[in-house]
Amino acid sequence: MTEAMFLVLIVEDDAGIRGVLRMLLESQHYRVVEAESAARGIIEARNHRPDLLVVDLGLPDRDGLAVIREIRRFAPTPVLVLSARTMEVDKIAALDAGADDYVAKPFSAPELLARVRAGLRRNAQGGEQLPILATMPPAPTIVTLSP
Repeated sequence: MTEAMFLVLIVEDDAGIRGVLRMLLESQHYRVVEAESAARGIIEARNHRPDLLVVDLGLPDRDGLAVIREIRRFAPTPVLVLSARTMEVDKIAALDAGADDYVAKPFSAPELLARVRAGLRRNAQGGEQLPILATMPPAPTIVTLSP
């Protein structure tokens, strides 16, 4: 699967950062959809079913954690948080809410792109996994009789 097949949804209220992210992602041949608010991000995630989301935590209408929790209710899509919040407690809260990775602002473009690739790679590999053991029929029981 080539990068051009991947769709990334950016949920970020800062138009300048959204523009930079769009430019970076499109330079790597990703398709991009943008949302400037939590509500719009959830709508776009439902409508477009992106392969990966980049979510800011500081959105004007709701916290980004609420976006992550809502997305997790209907999709296993990888979520990369991109936030100015750098406290460990914020990172832990995002990861516990369902984020897959966390990048602090200001960010390095090469690192961000590497984390996008990693998230997409993990998601693609996840679709090829075998069923979990709990869904497999139980193994036959072998009984040995003593003479």
